[in-house]
Amino acid sequence: MRRRTVAGLALAAAVVVTSAAYAAYAGTTANPASTITAAPDWTAPTSSASTIARSAGCTPTTPGYLKQGGTYYVYAAVTDTGNPASGVSTVTANESAVTTGQTAVALAAASFSVGGTSYTHRTAAQTANAALAAGSKTYSLALADVAANSSSQMGLTVTVDNTAPTASDNQLTNKAGGTAGRAEAGDLATLTFSEPVEPCSVLAGWDGTSTSVTVRLTNNGNNDTLTVWNAANTTQLNLGSIAAGANYVSASATFSPSTMVASGSTVTITLGTMTAGTVVTSGANAASIWTPSASAYDRAQNAMSTATNTESGTSDSNF
Repeated sequence: MRRRTVAGLALAAAVVVTSAAYAAYAGTTANPASTITAAPDWTAPTSSASTIARSAGCTPTTPGYLKQGGTYYVYAAVTDTGNPASGVSTVTANESAVTTGQTAVALAAASFSVGGTSYTHRTAAQTANAALAAGSKTYSLALADVAANSSSQMGLTVTVDNTAPTASDNQLTNKAGGTAGRAEAGDLATLTFSEPVEPCSVLAGWDGTSTSVTVRLTNNGNNDTLTVWNAANTTQLNLGSIAAGANYVSASATFSPSTMVASGSTVTITLGTMTAGTVVTSGANAASIWTPSASAYDRAQNAMSTATNTESGTSDSNF
């Protein structure tokens, strides 16, 4: 009898527990349309492009150059390609080879364009060491996303240039089939620098492609002077002046529209139609002398030397 009673009590207890378990779910309703999914981000962000460019001076800026003591920005084009992407968290630059102690400078997100390339991040303005040897310097980027994936981009370079550009050569040449010794449309004034100059330091906003300018040939007796002005003929360009060494106008002349284009270290001006003045044909042979302007500068913003340059080659008739 005792064994049966104990067994019966055990069974009753089991029934009670089972009944309570079912009662806890009695009010639920199934919803088969609801789902829960998760997709982890295992991919670190990457940078497709980066550069250092000066932060002072004119624009558009030629990237990849700076000088000792100059100010600059670090740019980066960063993307996070996780699926789905968790988003870029931090971008920092180690630029200690340019600015001592700067090993983790933050780049802020925004839209930038330098040298025809778009960037998503940029530092605040930085200052290069006051004493910094010329040559190639390396820097690197560290990238991280919200999911704590990280990557780095090493071996990025910038060129430090501490040397002022100088005048290497100048030529005043006659167009093919033109009249030698007579300034006329199609004649050329070619200025060669020791290195490329920043186009916008010559003419505001200029990027080096062909643009309209005005050429003035001023009567100075037996040493007429050529200068280049903007298309409106209101502002002289930062190219200095060329003493032609002979008399080519009896009344100062204007050639407009003329054209100007930069290629490497050379700026070439092609005379347009004469719109004012009186030209004369010179039979004299003379070497032209170019006096540059200190307001022009190179890609690192080193100011142009004003040391004069005498036309190379055999002395002949200009234009």
